[in-house]
Amino acid sequence: MSKVRGIRGAIRVGENNRKSILAACTELLQQMLSANDISPDEIVSIFFTATDDLNAEYPAYAAREMGMTHVPLLCAREISVPGSMSRLIRILIHVNTDIPSKQIRHQYLGEAGRLRPDLAGGDNDHRNED
Repeated sequence: MSKVRGIRGAIRVGENNRKSILAACTELLQQMLSANDISPDEIVSIFFTATDDLNAEYPAYAAREMGMTHVPLLCAREISVPGSMSRLIRILIHVNTDIPSKQIRHQYLGEAGRLRPDLAGGDNDHRNED
């Protein structure tokens, strides 16, 4: 019986413009789904956060452009912590899956890999639970 699992990911966006935000979100979403062999029908919902310096487009629009028209999507602001990484988008995908939680492949791409070096670039051989 499948369970609801969360797949986390993050990516740093090059610039605060629509094209850069959508390109980064599309890259991250594709990587998260591919790495975990997830189809859109298995997605329960997707939660996006963006830092205050990214406001040129809703990150969730990338999922809509990918054809996820019936998936509940929600965007929110990332907590503004002094010294935290700028131009960052985080994604949490809730999926129905039989994959055990320890086998979920979270994706922290590019510079966002500094947030979770154990998961950088999708390499989850050294998992940490948090």
